[in-house]
Amino acid sequence: MDFLSPATWSEALAVKAAYPQALPVLGGTDVMVELNFDRRRPPALLDLGRVGELTGWAEDGDRLRVGAGMTYRRVIEELGDRLPGLATAARTVGSPQIRNRGTVGGNLGSASPAGDAHPPLLAADAEVEVASVRGTRRIPVRQFFLGPKRSALAPDELIAAVLVAPAAGAEQFAKIGTRNAMVIAVCSFALSLDPQRRRVGTGIGSAAPTPVGAGAAEEFLAGALPWDSRRPLPDALVRHFGVLAADAAAPIDDVRGTAAYRRHALDVLARRTLRWGWRQLCT
Repeated sequence: MDFLSPATWSEALAVKAAYPQALPVLGGTDVMVELNFDRRRPPALLDLGRVGELTGWAEDGDRLRVGAGMTYRRVIEELGDRLPGLATAARTVGSPQIRNRGTVGGNLGSASPAGDAHPPLLAADAEVEVASVRGTRRIPVRQFFLGPKRSALAPDELIAAVLVAPAAGAEQFAKIGTRNAMVIAVCSFALSLDPQRRRVGTGIGSAAPTPVGAGAAEEFLAGALPWDSRRPLPDALVRHFGVLAADAAAPIDDVRGTAAYRRHALDVLARRTLRWGWRQLCT
């Protein structure tokens, strides 16, 4: 297995063009597990650890451009007040050591249905910026995931950044696992409430072949919320939102949980995050 270690972004793109089968690695929190368990044997590893262009963030118009190399720890510490949904999800990732190494770009690159960063990015209607020697393009995150661990990346492309609008209202994230820490989600749910645009965003993790949004739940809630009065939410409204959110999933039975349990859990998580988010807006 070859080990390729470019020092700049332009070098990294050139190497990826020359070796399209090279597997990118930065934090290594997903890649090294697959290698250690012999689940994957790529012909080459493309180490992006020396590419400083990937590690920063900046304002990009009305959005934040978060470099693919930003670690979960830095997302929490530097962007927690502006991207609270993503930061909340980042706090649930692994252990402090993993949060010091793992990156948002790596999570997107693995395209796992259970990726913790994916639901809040879906709820925030983020875009993924990808690049190659042919140029740069931006992919809506809802079009990025094509199947289990399959994404819209071309063989010669690398993830450069993710573009996310700062929270304009309330953002919440919750997940269920087989224990409280260092666990892959049995299912997860993210919610975004934007009172200025009267927009609702959702994201579901680990309950379908890809991370998905709950479109019918979003449409219902955007039209049913008492945006102006901010009065308490009727129980019937909250229950119906939970049902619609669970209906958007397509879960399976596996070693971490049954499909029926995942649907029930998503109903609970959707109702719970809605109450949390609405309370946040009203205080």
